[in-house]
Amino acid sequence: MSTPHNRAERGDFAKTVLMPGDPLRAKFVAENYLTDARLVNPVRAANGYTGLYKGCPVSVMSSGMGMPSIGIHAYELYEFYGVENIIRIGSAGGMREDVRLRDLVFGMGTCTNSNFAAHFGLHGTYAPIASYELLAAAVAQADKLGARYHVGNLLSSDLFYNEDAEEANAGWRKMGVYAVEMEAAALYMTAARAGKRALAICTISDHLLTHESCSAEEREKTFTTMMEVALNTAVEMS
Repeated sequence: MSTPHNRAERGDFAKTVLMPGDPLRAKFVAENYLTDARLVNPVRAANGYTGLYKGCPVSVMSSGMGMPSIGIHAYELYEFYGVENIIRIGSAGGMREDVRLRDLVFGMGTCTNSNFAAHFGLHGTYAPIASYELLAAAVAQADKLGARYHVGNLLSSDLFYNEDAEEANAGWRKMGVYAVEMEAAALYMTAARAGKRALAICTISDHLLTHESCSAEEREKTFTTMMEVALNTAVEMS
């Protein structure tokens, strides 16, 4: 079995898939945390690996950047490969003064400027939310690791270079949004439609107020607390 974007066979993916945007972060997780890891999908550099973590089957696969990309990959994993849980392990830009570089943010919900929900034909505005089961399990794992984290709203934006960014970001900040990223809303909507579970865990890689930032290599290799929270949550859900 294969799809236009996935060469894996049915059964190649574990019940839980960790999903970074960066294919090199997926490779890092596979090489540094999974035993007996094998590449099950190389299509379009959406590298997907399956192996064992603490004896439990776990997969990790890149989503690429943006809601259209994660929407495709999540749909195929849920609908064609029997995946039950997708945990996004991404980077995000901090939007509030109480959010620090490298903090974790668990997306309890996501705001968005995207029109992704339009294709569902809903008569109103949909509010994308995480799976409470995944969220509770992941927060418990963060507590065990002593991680610094926040739980609340993310902003999933279709825009990285936004001409009215300063004004737009100020508005979202007033509404209590912790951080901005580009994928979680589409993941949550796709999971809801499929009757499956999803959670976005993001590490603050740059800050819109302080202008601090991590390098590309740091984003790839050093967000290990987020990776371990997600991996331990996958074991919890097995």
